[in-house]
Amino acid sequence: MLDADNLFLQKTDELFQCGQFCAVFINPCVFHTGLFVLQPSKRVFDDMMNEVRVGRDNPDGADQGFIGSYFPDLLNQPMFYPPSNSSILDGNFRLPLGYQMDATYYYLRLRWSIPCGPNSVITFPGAPWLKPWYWWSWPILPLGLQWHEQRRHTLGYGAEMPLVLIQILLYLGILAMIRLARPNLTKLSHRRSEKPTASFHSALKLGAFWSILAAYVLPFFIIPTTIHPLLGWGLYLLGSSTFSFLASTVFLLPLLPLLLPSIGILGALLVMAFPFYSDGVVRGLFIFLYAFCAAPVVWSAAVRTAAAIQSSASFVVKSGETLPSSRFNKWC
Repeated sequence: MLDADNLFLQKTDELFQCGQFCAVFINPCVFHTGLFVLQPSKRVFDDMMNEVRVGRDNPDGADQGFIGSYFPDLLNQPMFYPPSNSSILDGNFRLPLGYQMDATYYYLRLRWSIPCGPNSVITFPGAPWLKPWYWWSWPILPLGLQWHEQRRHTLGYGAEMPLVLIQILLYLGILAMIRLARPNLTKLSHRRSEKPTASFHSALKLGAFWSILAAYVLPFFIIPTTIHPLLGWGLYLLGSSTFSFLASTVFLLPLLPLLLPSIGILGALLVMAFPFYSDGVVRGLFIFLYAFCAAPVVWSAAVRTAAAIQSSASFVVKSGETLPSSRFNKWC
């Protein structure tokens, strides 16, 4: 039995030589059900179903707790070593840790150096929203690209690609329309009109704020969740930049401060994905250093954007006033 978040580094055919039940202890006291060997048995199946009906003690209410309580003495069983004559063993066995390597070991050293058994299978225990098939999990999980490489050679991405192509065409279309409409919007901003109400002034500022927020939230939720990480992040940055450009044009805001979060995200991706760190501690220090240096820049961009929103809204309210055209053509 396998969980979908297992990443195989090599063949594990020798597991078919294991006995009736075999599993790995990645926790000192509880074996992990992300990978285990269970010999098909009608007797065991009927007994398990009966235990479910009578309400066997289940610490976590899931398969992990039930199977752990059904085989409570596995910790006392011998370690599995495949016989050289390819014969099938009898009984229950503990599997070496190399058959369920917690990805955390890799994150600490950015390589494998665990001497207990073959390093065959990597597992990704943890939060369900941070699994390797989600595009946003990389490069937080550096091994996500390897998982997707195996998927590319097996399932492929045929189910997601039509949605990806539609989004790319949509963003490019929005950018083209903004480019064509921007001169007309600039001229429109200079037209005199009756003085708007104070509520309109507040609504304009609120609309600008929510537009900027939506520019970074909306693209995240419309990207297919299981697309390749490189394509997912590229599509997210394209979408956020497109909507930032749209907000800048509609609300007459400087473009560069609106794009700084996208630039910062791109920088963070490059820092986390850098392949030549000596170990995970050095990687973590560089990420912290990048965040420390980027925070004042992001804060400055937020202050400039807030001031630009206030200034833009005030301009609309003032009847009959115009500002130099460079005020509206200014991008930075």
